[in-house]
Amino acid sequence: MHPMLVHFPIGLLCVALLFELIDWKRKSTSLRDATNILTWVGAASAVFSVAFGLLLANSEESAGTNLEIHRWAGISTMILSIIAVLSLRSQNRSLYRTLLLITTFGVSFAGHYGAMLTHGDDYLTSVLPSAETKEPEGASEPDFVLTNNGELNPQQIQDLNVEVRTILAHNCYSCHSETKTKGGLRLDSKEAIMKGGEDGVVVVPNHPDKSEMIRRISLPKGDKEAMPTKGKRLTEREVKLLTFWIEKGAKWPDGKMKSIYRVAELAPRTPAVPAPTADLNKPVDLFVNAYFQKNKIAWKPVVDDRIYIRRIYLDIIGLLPPPEKIEAFIADTRPDKREVLARELLSRNDDYAQHWISFWNDALRNDYTGTGYITRGRFDITKWLYASLQTNKPYNGFVKELISPDKNSAGFIKGIKWRGTINSSQRTEMQAAQNVAQVFLGLNLKCASCHDSFISDWKLADSYAFANIFADTLLEINRCDKPTGKIAGTRILYPELGEIEVSASTEKRLRQLADLLVQPKDGRLYRTAVNRIWAQLMGRGIVEPVDAMDNLPWSQDLLDWLASDFVANGYDMKKLIYTIVTSKTYQLPSSSVKEAGDIMANDYKFTGMVRRRLTAEQFSDAISTAFNPMYADSAIVYKKLPEDIKERLPFARAAFVKNDPFLTSLGRPNRETVSTSRTSQANLLQALELTNGSKFTTTLKEGSKVWKARYPTTDSLVTELYKKALGRSPAAKELAAAKKILGPAPNEAGIQDLVWAIALVPEFQLIY
Repeated sequence: MHPMLVHFPIGLLCVALLFELIDWKRKSTSLRDATNILTWVGAASAVFSVAFGLLLANSEESAGTNLEIHRWAGISTMILSIIAVLSLRSQNRSLYRTLLLITTFGVSFAGHYGAMLTHGDDYLTSVLPSAETKEPEGASEPDFVLTNNGELNPQQIQDLNVEVRTILAHNCYSCHSETKTKGGLRLDSKEAIMKGGEDGVVVVPNHPDKSEMIRRISLPKGDKEAMPTKGKRLTEREVKLLTFWIEKGAKWPDGKMKSIYRVAELAPRTPAVPAPTADLNKPVDLFVNAYFQKNKIAWKPVVDDRIYIRRIYLDIIGLLPPPEKIEAFIADTRPDKREVLARELLSRNDDYAQHWISFWNDALRNDYTGTGYITRGRFDITKWLYASLQTNKPYNGFVKELISPDKNSAGFIKGIKWRGTINSSQRTEMQAAQNVAQVFLGLNLKCASCHDSFISDWKLADSYAFANIFADTLLEINRCDKPTGKIAGTRILYPELGEIEVSASTEKRLRQLADLLVQPKDGRLYRTAVNRIWAQLMGRGIVEPVDAMDNLPWSQDLLDWLASDFVANGYDMKKLIYTIVTSKTYQLPSSSVKEAGDIMANDYKFTGMVRRRLTAEQFSDAISTAFNPMYADSAIVYKKLPEDIKERLPFARAAFVKNDPFLTSLGRPNRETVSTSRTSQANLLQALELTNGSKFTTTLKEGSKVWKARYPTTDSLVTELYKKALGRSPAAKELAAAKKILGPAPNEAGIQDLVWAIALVPEFQLIY
């Protein structure tokens, strides 16, 4: 049901209800006839509204909970109105009145949510006298101190200008910028603001009373000339700031302007490590300790050996620890046994590569099948990637070989040659620019590949100039897919790193780009790398999202030190992982968040690892090692892997099979776009796949036959299953519950039910 169509059936049905209530008292034949007609027409219009609403909803950009409530409320009340009409034929007026009353309330409810879609959630409260925009406490006046002669000093002019441009960017650029110039008015440069639009100038320096901009933003909400026309009105403080700015001459400093967005430092920085304490001596812990002291957070006792060994096994090699390894580790009395275990796992080169290849496949959008592979418009880098991980190739070399590739590693920057017509922002050179920026620099160029970005300072010309490094011929700038006739030139995103030789061949330009990016002075490259690894091991980055490295880190010192130490240690990924997993910080108890969005909140406080759900590959491998192989050896993509991979694989690991509905439901992406993080939230698709999916069901059926033959008694079967799956023996209550499922002698159906139940408990599904 569409909000613009809902008012007609509401009106008709409300009038029909009113007539029916009057008729209930007066018993008027004419009123009854009118009611019947109105009900028929109202029901028909409800059907019409739903049908056209579904068509309109599919063509517009509405989404979210409000849309779904509106949609299903509309469909439900349409059905009710039809039933109400049918009840007329039964001559049951009591039933008819009840249905008509419910239908009227239902269609009003649907209309309410429709109005929320078109006019905002506050469309009712916003018109109340009490709904004036609230001001932050103490922020009602511009906080600029004037000099004795009433003028602003240069620094105050700069600061005021930043605030003014921030207000304009957040409230006006969507309609008045280079991308969209409504009424011929642009507000994104000094020249454009002073020029005005089709209706004349909007800013008269020193005269806010004569400035059209101030008049428009000061008009009451609902006035047809009020600005902004959509979204929230400017606050009282914002209006006063713009007024104050114009009053002081609408200054717009010449030369390079300070960004209105946070821009992280490019250069590396090595902060001093805080002094050791009685029980803390590792740099990671000392930086975290400083953070804890600042935020009044107390250290918690580290997790026990059983939790630690499971956590580090899954994080480093992606497998459950064998029961005998768990018991040996618990019995080990050496004070450094956790460091020893970390070194042992990191030395298992093939197991390490087989686990971490999924992380890099996601980021480098490397897959075994999918768009482009059949048409040879896309090439995989699997053999190169596996060898790089297996040999622990230094990260600077890893990056260089991806950006300035040979034939084995070229698939990343070659991108996907899409079949048919594509938009200009998805040509392969632009894909290369976007992907290199996102993966290695934590920078989103996708918006700036179509128009100037609304969320950063990056311009369309910047994206095209960077894309030209990857292009055989210079690209013409297209804005929102329309040619501009302009060429952007060729340059790196951060000129401080050096220059690209414009006239050089593509191969040479790529070599120059690779050399410039991996310089030690490119602190952004290495901060991005260590932040990704921290996020993978701890469930949340020091900077979040991990692709927005200009965001504020919860500890700048920790991020900078990790990046600096990473470079000092020869760009060694395994040493970086070792530094993190042997810290007391990594060994803290895991925490959880109430809502998925809390992890991105500006006021997020770090207290330890964020509890995570097993990835699709980890879950599949856990079932394979604890119960029965999920995939046959024939499912492995052997042709894309090293020739001797059969001897290296302990079983058919899920990382090396083609994506399927089971892995997709558990979160494995299709890898047609860069994916640098996976959600850890359970979802309906996952629940359905684990309860009714054919892949999991088949695995349980096949495994139950093996386990029934191998373990003839219930006690032995349950004990072994708990040890393999959960790393411990069952508690007395768990054993008793399992016996109820299996009976005195295990049967295949009972075994399937028991394994299914264990696989769904948080202890199995989560990394604590």
